[in-house]
Amino acid sequence: MGFFDKIKQGLSKTRQRMGGTLGGLFTGFSRADETFFEELEEALILADLGATAAADAVEALRVRCRQESLKGPEAVRAALVDILAARLSVGDPSLRLGTKPSVILVIGVNGVGKTTTIGKLAGHLAAAGRRVLLCAGDTFRAAAAEQLAVWAERAGADIVRQHEGADPAAVVFDALAAARARGCDVVLCDTAGRLHNKQNLMNELAKISRVIDRELPGADRETLLVLDAVTGQNGLSQAREFAAAAGLTGLVLTKLDGTAKGGIVVAVADALQVPVKYVGVGEKLDDLMPFEPRAFVEALLGVG
Repeated sequence: MGFFDKIKQGLSKTRQRMGGTLGGLFTGFSRADETFFEELEEALILADLGATAAADAVEALRVRCRQESLKGPEAVRAALVDILAARLSVGDPSLRLGTKPSVILVIGVNGVGKTTTIGKLAGHLAAAGRRVLLCAGDTFRAAAAEQLAVWAERAGADIVRQHEGADPAAVVFDALAAARARGCDVVLCDTAGRLHNKQNLMNELAKISRVIDRELPGADRETLLVLDAVTGQNGLSQAREFAAAAGLTGLVLTKLDGTAKGGIVVAVADALQVPVKYVGVGEKLDDLMPFEPRAFVEALLGVG
C-alpha cells in the first residue's frame, strides 16, 4: 500500500468529520460565492487547520478563483489542493545526515510515540546501510530504555543507556563519545516526554542541545518534534515551545491511523516554516513513511 492509500485510510476520520460539510460543498457545488467560502472555512476548521490557517487558505482560494475565473467544483478543489500543499511544502523534507556521526534528536510531550518513531527510523537507516547508535536519553519513564533496546535489536543497532534517573545530558554525552569511537554514522537520541509548559524540563532539553553542539561542532543534526495527530490545536503551542527550547528542523506526525484531527500539521508547518518529514500510520516498520505534501492534502480532501 502506497503513501496516498495509507494516508487516505488514516485520515478517514478527519474526512468523516469534514464530510458532511466539505463533501456537500463540492457535491452540491453551484458557484464559488461568499456562502461557499464561509462554509469551506468552517469545514477546514473542523479538520483542525485552526482558524488562522483556515482563513488564510480560504482567502487565497477566493483570490485565485477571482483571478483565474474558476467555475466548476473540480477546478476549485484542485486550487484548494494547490494552496494547502504549498503551505506544507516548506524547507527540506529529507534528513540531513552528511557527517559522521550525524545526530537526530527526537523530542515531544508524553505519549506521542517518540521511542517507536526512533525504532522505525533506526530500521530505515540500518536498511540503507548506515551504522546506527541509539541513545536512551529518556531516563525518567520506567522501562523506556528496555523498550528502546528491543528496537535496537530489531534494527541491528548499538545502544547506549544508563540507570533509571540518570542525567539525560550525561547519557547523550556518553552516546556521542561511543559513536565516535565505534565509527557510527547516525546517533538517534530518545528524550523524556516533556510537558511543553514545564520550564525546568524545557531547560533540560536545551542542556542536551548544548552538549551536542559542544561535543560534535559542525555535525549535521536533525531535531524532530513528534506530534500526535489527535493533539489538535494544542500541537501548535507545543511546537512553538519546543522550537524555542531546542530549535526544530522537522516534524513527525504520528497516529494518523486513528485521528480525527490530521489537519493540524498544516497549521504547524505553515506557522513555523518547519517541514513535515515523516508520518506514522500504524505500528509496523513500513508504517513510518516519508511525507508527501500533495498526497497528504489529496487524501485529506478525498481527492482521487
